[in-house]
Amino acid sequence: MENFKKVLVTGGAGYVGTVLLPQLLERNFEVTVYDKLLYGGNALMPFFRNKNFIFIKGDIRDKKRLVAAVAGKDVIIHLAGIVGFPICQKEPELARSVNVGGAENLASVVSRDQYVINASTGSNYGAVTDGVCTEETPVNPLSIYGVTKTEAEMLLLEKTTCTALRFATAFGISPRMRLDLLINDLTYHALKDRSLVIYEASFMRTFIDVFDFARSIIFAIDNEIKTKGQIYNVGGDNMNYSKKAICELIAKETGAYVHYAEIGED
Repeated sequence: MENFKKVLVTGGAGYVGTVLLPQLLERNFEVTVYDKLLYGGNALMPFFRNKNFIFIKGDIRDKKRLVAAVAGKDVIIHLAGIVGFPICQKEPELARSVNVGGAENLASVVSRDQYVINASTGSNYGAVTDGVCTEETPVNPLSIYGVTKTEAEMLLLEKTTCTALRFATAFGISPRMRLDLLINDLTYHALKDRSLVIYEASFMRTFIDVFDFARSIIFAIDNEIKTKGQIYNVGGDNMNYSKKAICELIAKETGAYVHYAEIGED
């Protein structure tokens, strides 16, 4: 096939990866997943029946094993990382070794003719006071997660042929489900507890469905010539919601009771 590509997905057994894999395989890409299986690998089982699917168990910090995984690949989609504020705050050394150290390893083993798509984050920007955030907005990460992802992004943009996609907060269904993400967490508790207690109800955040998250990566592959070396925010003004607006949507569908509390309220 003329447009056939060999694709490596680091962290492909995770929340985003297991949604992305079907989209890649439907396009007849040969897809290799490189993953430590920190959260298990059951979500990958259905893919083994596909002749174009290959799995390598490995840690992004294992440079020797990574060399073999990268060899011969046209596109490397870098999803591997310690993701989210809580775990990065709890395990800062792990976050740095995986997020930054892993990016350093990847940068050192790929060649300039291999195309890297880096799953970055809007957390790079920190607090945006005027409510408008573009790719020209200076980065100012405030959390360990944001700092390590920013360093990884800058490193890959400098040392590889890379497109950086700064994603909004993901939500939605995945074979490797995450309930720690805001919308998923609120929906789960609305259904389980039938009530929500919400602090900082006016807090705003931009979101993206995990299926669209994956589609944007496919788009970057399809437009490789135009997107190389670029940074893109991936989300949308129509997905910019306050916590209160999210809760109202969830309550409408679930019938859950929502109490908006003040910080310090018993």
